[in-house]
Amino acid sequence: QLQLVESGGGLVQPGGSLRLSCAASGFTLNHYAIGWFRQAPGKEREGVSCISTSGGNTNYADSVKGRFTISRDNAKNTVYLQMNSLKPEDTAVYYCAAYRFGLCVMNNGVLYWGQGTQVTVSS
Repeated sequence: QLQLVESGGGLVQPGGSLRLSCAASGFTLNHYAIGWFRQAPGKEREGVSCISTSGGNTNYADSVKGRFTISRDNAKNTVYLQMNSLKPEDTAVYYCAAYRFGLCVMNNGVLYWGQGTQVTVSS
């Protein structure tokens, strides 16, 4: 069984922080670039961030730049998304995904998805 498992979601007030984790079950995560996506009700799923296998290459959606930080600990087989200064518009189900290739590049298809974790930002 090859699966990604997200954790760390929950309810936070505007301006608060959460750290999401993405862990691998059944395979070694450090072979893959990992992306975070989110989908809000009535919205298309959008890419939030991506990190290369080594952690040396990252990218972020404009909407989260300066607030979110992606990182990885390959020894722990885990990728993190630190989310600070959260806004109500960040409310969504967040998914992590393992890409085919090790860099965050175009035409890099997703091989594995997590089940998603709910993030709700509300006062």
